[in-house]
Amino acid sequence: MSETITLPETSQRAKREEKTKRQPPYNVVLINDDDHSFEYVIHMLQVLFGHPPERGYQMAWDVHTNGRVIVDTTTRERAELKQEQIHAFGPDPHIVRCQGSMSAVIEPAPG
Repeated sequence: MSETITLPETSQRAKREEKTKRQPPYNVVLINDDDHSFEYVIHMLQVLFGHPPERGYQMAWDVHTNGRVIVDTTTRERAELKQEQIHAFGPDPHIVRCQGSMSAVIEPAPG
């Protein structure tokens, strides 16, 4: 006669939960300025984040009217990368006085 021994489900579940703990989310926040056009913002959001033009326009409007807009919520590591990409995107070719990229900050997303 053979016996089957099964591990208690709680220990298996605890191991799965330990493996799937997630990092806390961070927001990538685009900061408004007067040196970048809507076209630039829409294009940048499409290239860096894959946002469709309609979503890019809404975000461009939000940053223009509110001074800031969350463009992505992700892990801290990816948020830092996206912030760097925004800072490296370059000047707006549509505005002569534009000297560089837009600014962005990262901040913990509300839990």
